[in-house]
Amino acid sequence: MRLSILAALVPILAAACLVAQGRPPLHGRRPASLAIRNVHVIKGDGTPAYGPTTVHVRDGKIADDPVADPEAEIDGSGCYLLPGLVNTHAHLQEEQAGIPIDEQYQLDLWLAAGITALRDNGSTWPRSVRLRARAEKGELPAPRIYLWRSFGPVTSTEDAARRVDSFKTAGADGIKLWSNFSYDADLLAAILKRAGELKLPCTAHIGVGSSNALTYARLGVDSIEHWYGIPDAALPGVQDFPPEFSYSNELQRFRHAGRLWREADPQRLDAVLQELVDRGVSWSPTLAVYEAARDLDRAQNLPWFRDYLHPALEKFFEPNLASHGSFFLGWTSTDEAFWRENYRIWMRALRDFATKGGVITTGEDAGYIYLLYGFGLIRELELQHEAGFHPLEVLKHATWHGAIALGKEPLFGRVRAGMAADLIVVRGNPLENLKVLYPTGAIANVGGKPVRTGGVQWTIKDGWCYHGPTLLAHAKELVAKARERRSAAESAAK
Repeated sequence: MRLSILAALVPILAAACLVAQGRPPLHGRRPASLAIRNVHVIKGDGTPAYGPTTVHVRDGKIADDPVADPEAEIDGSGCYLLPGLVNTHAHLQEEQAGIPIDEQYQLDLWLAAGITALRDNGSTWPRSVRLRARAEKGELPAPRIYLWRSFGPVTSTEDAARRVDSFKTAGADGIKLWSNFSYDADLLAAILKRAGELKLPCTAHIGVGSSNALTYARLGVDSIEHWYGIPDAALPGVQDFPPEFSYSNELQRFRHAGRLWREADPQRLDAVLQELVDRGVSWSPTLAVYEAARDLDRAQNLPWFRDYLHPALEKFFEPNLASHGSFFLGWTSTDEAFWRENYRIWMRALRDFATKGGVITTGEDAGYIYLLYGFGLIRELELQHEAGFHPLEVLKHATWHGAIALGKEPLFGRVRAGMAADLIVVRGNPLENLKVLYPTGAIANVGGKPVRTGGVQWTIKDGWCYHGPTLLAHAKELVAKARERRSAAESAAK
């Protein structure tokens, strides 16, 4: 009986946020003019929502005056409109665990989660360049793609400068500094000096080594990924590694990363955060990607895995020290307790960083550690809310701050006349419940009955309109086909 009531109520709730399809259907189109009517608007700058009102789009930009006879309309009754979300830590993956991943599967999930721009940290070249070009032309449904190419290890300052030149020539939008260990100061200085001369912004995943977050900041890095290097800079000495510790062992590395924040000296940490802010370094914390370390059972049993977990990710997530981030071999309740404390101190540091004026963004790092594309970014919003940020602040991090970190603030990131129409229309109020931003929506209380509602109904990128449920259905279809191929291959191998 409960299921029959639920089935009867869902169509009623789904009646909101429908498109007046007109001539022809809107999905996958870029109408010359568009009116999004009856929406409440969240501008992305931290100010309160207002509405209901109508937002007008003309030639892919938010119009400063009404469109008299729009080519297309969206009825946003019961919906909120906000800037498209910016994912500052994404990976365009071709495969995981040796199993191919259809690129459109990733793109569909990102768009279905309201992501209109992403920074691909560590691009596969030249495949990602071709994908970026197609996305720019509107040849496939996709967010804006910015390619920050992974730098990797380097042995001399001359080689470092030459590699920066080659990245610029090849069309990189920026550089991701990452290797198993942090770069020595002389190599780091050569990289950042040449990148600055060529106006190539740099972000850093800082490994354990002689350089920490302050070294990177003082030499000119623009942003920091995750949190590595920040508590390291506040240690009174070195981290308390046991004698048997090996940095090359994934289990040991992540286990002892969960003990690092507690070793940082609070006064030193305060000074580190202040200097990062003073030097204009933004922070993409990616809280979501490490959540499995504090609650493994939750991470392994997420409800959206049933329909949207690609077999490549399913295989890669299995505990295996040869797969980056798949380190859960003998993970214990003690490990989780340390990581929960890690999160408490880490979240407090984020709040302090923001209070000092720091720019915090939202990134997911999906494709690793049980995190699914798009869904991971919405979980990042929830965790930043848990850290103590008001939902208006969280959405500011996810929109305007993301644009600032990418150097695209004049182009998108706010609902403002003249900016690109990078917008999302979501059923429900994300300020009341961030869960409505999940592609699959959330459970609402309707007359004392549980009803699934919410979900991003429309993702609009540069005026291109994409219907969220249609994208989600296509991603589900791609997963089903990939599972069939996987099953057939396994049967043939027996």
